[in-house]
Amino acid sequence: MGLIMQNGEFVGRDEIARVDTPQGTASWKPVPHIDVIDAVTEVIEASQWSITDERFGLASDGKKLFGVMTINRTSCPEWTRCIGLRNSHDKSFAVGLTAGITVLVCSNLAFGGGTVIRRKHTSRLELTELVEIAMNELEDQFLTLETAAETLKVQYLKDDDEARSAIVRAAEIGVINSSDILPVWREYKTPRHDEFSEPTRWSLLNAFTEIVKKYTPARSDQAYSALNTAFGMDGNRPRLWEAV
Repeated sequence: MGLIMQNGEFVGRDEIARVDTPQGTASWKPVPHIDVIDAVTEVIEASQWSITDERFGLASDGKKLFGVMTINRTSCPEWTRCIGLRNSHDKSFAVGLTAGITVLVCSNLAFGGGTVIRRKHTSRLELTELVEIAMNELEDQFLTLETAAETLKVQYLKDDDEARSAIVRAAEIGVINSSDILPVWREYKTPRHDEFSEPTRWSLLNAFTEIVKKYTPARSDQAYSALNTAFGMDGNRPRLWEAV
């Protein structure tokens, strides 16, 4: 899976469980990171699904949690569905889930739709109830995401100039760091996987996600969100081609 952890290492549930949760206030009650993971796990299992892989990372000295859980559901042999999750203890963002896919040949990630739940403070019981509700919304996001992916696979770029313009545009709107313009271009032109040799928007997206793998959890979270709107993975007009 394409989530890179702090110091290049994955963080397990035991380590996450040892992260101290700060004292809350009357208006803000932080949710323990492990509670978020456990609540999602319980709902997945109650839905007769199973988790086939998981990756978690901590950032900002444990104040931010990022994770991806791959589940045993898919509508295409080229990818499997996954759930992205995040939580914070510094008020930077609310606990949230998002639908995603992991491309099997390269373990690249793509996320679609927006973040669901969006609650900054809640009890453990309320969290489980919110996750149950969120899973219904995620199902719709999975279908939108997979439809968008299938569309990208048949959208051919007219020439190299279109690809170059799209990559530069991506840097301009903050999808990638400007220093990664050439790495994305090289990955697109000479992909490490033959499956992405066709000059399509799908191949270009995977060139981006291959490079984004190296980012920290916080930066990759931003990049995936930006790629979501840039390539129209949320079902809306692709922002990346507005100026191409």
